[in-house]
Amino acid sequence: MRNAASTTAPIEKHPWKPFAPANAKILFLGSFPPPRTRWSMDFYYPNITNDFWKVIGIIFFDDKEHFIEKVAKRFKEDEIKRFLTEKGIALYDAATAVRRLGNNASDAQLQIVEATDIAVLLARMPHCRHIAVTGEKAAQTILAAHDAAPPKIGESIEIHYGERTVTLWRLPSTSRAYPLAPEKKAEHYRKLFNTIELL
Repeated sequence: MRNAASTTAPIEKHPWKPFAPANAKILFLGSFPPPRTRWSMDFYYPNITNDFWKVIGIIFFDDKEHFIEKVAKRFKEDEIKRFLTEKGIALYDAATAVRRLGNNASDAQLQIVEATDIAVLLARMPHCRHIAVTGEKAAQTILAAHDAAPPKIGESIEIHYGERTVTLWRLPSTSRAYPLAPEKKAEHYRKLFNTIELL
């Protein structure tokens, strides 16, 4: 019998358009944004407790607080967007519509209603040959269409979108719930950026 919440919970549409610079070399995909009450900016990985922007700060600036306005406890959204555009880094999520079966940001409580059409997204980014999934839910959602199992954390597999071969990387979740220090998560992300020559 289906969980009643799976049919009564409202469908939530993705709040943002893909951040897809034309020069993007890599696309990072999370699962879905957290509830609006947890946002500290109107952009990807907005929860101040999420480690994503801390990891990026560690790797590129040797400072996990580089993108954080410490007094306001917010992320520096404009600076983040400039950095991503300069480096050629795209962001979106594996789902465009979900139901939250719990009133939280847990991936385990997300029911995917509509998965993202990755082929359409990649068509906007002719130089993108890499996808990095930042968590198990994102990996499972993307690879369901390819009948492939997610690689182990830190490893990659090749998948195909039409004529384009893309390397899909599995990275540790940047959620605070994932029991690994930001510096340790950064080691996996640094390996990826080195491999694709963005460092």
